[in-house]
Amino acid sequence: MKLQYRQINLPFQYPFTISGGRTKTHQPSLIVSLSIGPYTGYGEAPAITYYNITVEQMIEDIEKKKNFIEKFALTEPERYWHYLHHLLPQNPFLVCALDIACWDLFGQMKRQPLFKLWNTEWQNTPVTDYTIGIDSIENMIAKMQAKPWPVYKIKVGTPDDIETITALRKHTQSVFRVDANAGWTLEEALVKIPLLKELGVEMVEQPLTKDNWEGMKILYEKSSLPLFADESCVFESDVEKCQNHFHGINIKLTKCSGITPAIRMIKKARELNMKVMMGCMNESTIGSAAIAQFLPQLDYVDMDGPLLLSEDTATGIEYDFGKVSIAQKPGLGIEML
Repeated sequence: MKLQYRQINLPFQYPFTISGGRTKTHQPSLIVSLSIGPYTGYGEAPAITYYNITVEQMIEDIEKKKNFIEKFALTEPERYWHYLHHLLPQNPFLVCALDIACWDLFGQMKRQPLFKLWNTEWQNTPVTDYTIGIDSIENMIAKMQAKPWPVYKIKVGTPDDIETITALRKHTQSVFRVDANAGWTLEEALVKIPLLKELGVEMVEQPLTKDNWEGMKILYEKSSLPLFADESCVFESDVEKCQNHFHGINIKLTKCSGITPAIRMIKKARELNMKVMMGCMNESTIGSAAIAQFLPQLDYVDMDGPLLLSEDTATGIEYDFGKVSIAQKPGLGIEML
């Protein structure tokens, strides 16, 4: 295989803020490609500061291990992921980018989109939400009105959460989901969740800090809304921990280290009778196309990265009022811009 890579830094349409006052105006990411003969597969890994992985670190790791990354004899993506997992144990983001590229390459060589390789049919696919970051109420209303959508994911985690959701509710009947990004205490969650249910909120994502399992056990037993783990469910080993603490998990390909472990995480969650959501980390169409291949297996999805960014890397996904359609070409089915 031949490996190539490049760094990108795509601007957001609006500054993007989550709990803790973390604001971004651009999304730095690493784009990789793996080629065999006439086939080239692409992968993407966004850099996320609070996970302490930068594009520069990913590039440094590539340069150190490039010969090993390229010399693998590809027979199936699962074996390549295991190889990369041991080759780059401290960089799951880079492993993810390479794993996605490998699956894209493999799908092209097999002349099948990934969802068909996984023996799923393109049916019963959930709509994606559209995320409204923390901002002034006026700006949040304006963003919502500029993007009419059937489901909004609203970032919360401030003292004004209820006031904000109440104000937004006056302007739409669309479904609301809220994501606290670990920004609440147990006491806050117990007060806010019943009020949010009255305001038409469908679910709550990561209400408490990622390691507050005792608090989540209490909240799980008392919550009137489904609770989904995000920061508490990063790797495969976390899925079982979430049972009886959350009603579902939100899988992020970048965090769990790629498509290969995500397949196993879905299987484990189903065995434990948990709901499955897949989320994005503001990926462009490359990373979002990987998420899209999982749509037939998901209960919920948050794959609005290309909608939040004002520039893109590829084509191959279409959004129609929340409904996602894909080109259904081999691999990820994308065309690079």
